Amino acid sequence: MQITFLGHACFYLKTPQTKIIIDPYLSENPQAAAKPEEIDSDWILVTHGHQDHLGDAVGIAKQNNATIVTITEVARYCAVRGAKAHAMYIGGKHQFGDFTVKLTNALHGSSIGTNPVEYLGQPCGFLLFGEGKTIYYAGDTGLFGDMELIGRLHPVDLAILPIGDNFTMGPEDALEAVKMLKPAQVVPMHYNTWDIISQDPQAFKAVVEKETGALVTILKPGATLEL
Repeated sequence: MQITFLGHACFYLKTPQTKIIIDPYLSENPQAAAKPEEIDSDWILVTHGHQDHLGDAVGIAKQNNATIVTITEVARYCAVRGAKAHAMYIGGKHQFGDFTVKLTNALHGSSIGTNPVEYLGQPCGFLLFGEGKTIYYAGDTGLFGDMELIGRLHPVDLAILPIGDNFTMGPEDALEAVKMLKPAQVVPMHYNTWDIISQDPQAFKAVVEKETGALVTILKPGATLEL
């Protein structure tokens, strides 16, 4: 499985059978390593309705005849705008071709627009199961104790965790998340896009590897990890 970081919190996953993009914030993303029109995807996973995550999902879905997989309120929002969408809720799982998605809790918000604001249900994270691997994509979240339960029920090969602070977990809480999840490997995300979420990923890598033994891989936008 190839996992490419496209900037901020956007990742592109490719298996021999499937192409998946997660939280496709590209056209307005100062870190973006691809343009929306360059994306070839079968499935689009969206954690919540904030613009830096929902992003270009509807346009990418239409151009690829792809399906958006997300929480029910976001699915309805996308379907009204002409995109194919598969609605789910926290704790539910579903098989899509050669991979399975399970929705996890996330401590955050979910809305779009400014005047008026439209609320789009509860945010989520994703567990992805495919090719014998388990990936936990936490989405935008604060630290919560049930991360220990996620790791115990689903041994995690790769955890993709926010470290930016202010809007999500910072490095200290993300370290605690790694201790609870016990993943083999960690990729940090949602940092250094703007000054307010500026962090030192090398410092995060050093402390996580020292205290947990998990391998931390820092991906620059456009870089790919083989899992």
